[in-house]
Amino acid sequence: MQNTLSVRFFTVAVLIVFLYAAPAFAQIKGKPTAAEAAKFIEAAEARLAALSLKANQASWINSNFITYDTENLNAAVSDEFTAAITEFAVKSHRFDGLKLPYDVRRKINLLQNGIVIPAPKDDAERTELTKTAVSMESDYGRGKYCPPDEDGKCYSLGDFEKILAESRDPKELKKAWLGWHTVSPPYRTRYARFVELANKGAKELGYKDTGELWRSGYDMKPDEFSAEMERLWLQVKPLYDSLYVYTRAKLVKKYGASVVPPNGPIPAHLLGNMWSQEWTNIYPLLAPPSSSSGYDLTKILQDRKTDAKQMVHYGENFFVSLGMQKLPETFFERSLLTKPADRDVVCHASAWDLDAQQDVRIKMCIEINAIDFTTIHHELGHNYYQLAYASKPYLYQDSANDGFHEAIGDTIALSVTPEYLKQLQFIDKSPSAGADIALLMERALAKVSFLPFGYLVDKWRWDVFSGKTKPADYNKAWWDLRLQYQGIAPPEARSESDFDAGAKYHVASNTPYARYFLATILQYQFHRALCRQAGFTGPLHRCSIYGNKEVGANLQKMLAMGKSRPWPEALKALTGEDKMDATAIIDYYAPLKKWLDEQNRGLPPR
Repeated sequence: MQNTLSVRFFTVAVLIVFLYAAPAFAQIKGKPTAAEAAKFIEAAEARLAALSLKANQASWINSNFITYDTENLNAAVSDEFTAAITEFAVKSHRFDGLKLPYDVRRKINLLQNGIVIPAPKDDAERTELTKTAVSMESDYGRGKYCPPDEDGKCYSLGDFEKILAESRDPKELKKAWLGWHTVSPPYRTRYARFVELANKGAKELGYKDTGELWRSGYDMKPDEFSAEMERLWLQVKPLYDSLYVYTRAKLVKKYGASVVPPNGPIPAHLLGNMWSQEWTNIYPLLAPPSSSSGYDLTKILQDRKTDAKQMVHYGENFFVSLGMQKLPETFFERSLLTKPADRDVVCHASAWDLDAQQDVRIKMCIEINAIDFTTIHHELGHNYYQLAYASKPYLYQDSANDGFHEAIGDTIALSVTPEYLKQLQFIDKSPSAGADIALLMERALAKVSFLPFGYLVDKWRWDVFSGKTKPADYNKAWWDLRLQYQGIAPPEARSESDFDAGAKYHVASNTPYARYFLATILQYQFHRALCRQAGFTGPLHRCSIYGNKEVGANLQKMLAMGKSRPWPEALKALTGEDKMDATAIIDYYAPLKKWLDEQNRGLPPR
């Protein structure tokens, strides 16, 4: 799912650049050599691997036991890691322009371009940046709203999400939406300071700003990456627009023109999700009138008295059916699968690789429903990717690009088809082709609805980092983009005393978001390629690769490449194509697009 986070080094201050004194390279003079560069990279990888384990352990504890002390311990260890990677990134420029063996040059490039939060050289500013980053994520994790008219009752994000998912009272929905959005204004000023400090660090590394640094990590020039994102968005926009027009008309019918303007934007609180990023929860309002998916996966799971651990085993068994290993025993010993009753935790689903070897975990407050069934497949996709490239050198222990990491689990989830559920004996027979529109509608409400949001989050941040969007315009710029790309408006007028972007976890935690947009495109491209390899000739949305070990071997081979080769090569190794292509998502939803356009005749366009 798009609201999940892959943890590479640690969650907060992810790859913050820092100034650690590496004595062997502190005052090197003279002409650089290839031998020196190789020695430099060897030392960098050894040091970063050791520090990464410490940083991951501290971050895990802080996410699972949010206290003043764990927050400060996490910040201190993060600061140490931050200090080390910056030092190596800065020192690596000594070898710019030098002819080097492929692996040495690629690792140097990864050091220079793989930093997410670049800290300034100044020790005090670096420490301030780290503490600011940690504090914002912790504030998000412990966020609650206590309505003044409810006698001390407080609501967490999970409470509000349940209301948005289940209620059809627009007043109650609005109250929940506004309640959660009170959590982020307290760190708006800190966020502006964070941007200032991160930009200073980016400039010291030779970039215009942090946004340019982020866009440099895709084996292409930053401007080329921006253009690539726009190209992919334009490929899928007609599909989104068709879904949007249909959805708005149904919401007008449900709530009336006084609540949902027939020719205007959809109010954000009516789409079943706090950020309107996926609309699955309002499927009952949008379901095709004469069609049914033929089953209710949530009900099936609950009727079978499935628990959280068994939910994970279902996901694990899918990967095992492809010929991959079972999860290490430590996975179930050390993962967090249910929300503790006695403390605050960051419930946001995430996958962890603590030691870059076998200590993989997930952290997730699992609910027994269809959404979490899919989310588990997604998170385990991260873990199986991590296990696949564990034998690679440290700097290659990552996905081909960050979109790949997010796409793998969702590629597997696309195989959660009726045919797959029949193999699990969840259903007796697959629904007929007449159910396809309903099946596609359910999936489109999770995937197609997400596409513009997946694009605009970082588009907003790129403008913030570049200075195009000033702190005084944070909220206006946020809602301008949401209107432009999603066609969404807030439930009531907002001001610059609000910080609505910060009510999204990935902004509070400073996690780049373009990866989720790319992942949504890539998963369909991967799925189409794997289904072709499996010899499947039916409708793409009915294909499941469950149990196909030949396809699993092809997938495993690509996963094991890690980040050792540029992503177009990894893409080609799996799909035969070296360019990201959104036509696979168009192919997948072609029957739904045709149906939607028929329903939308005579309706106002987006």
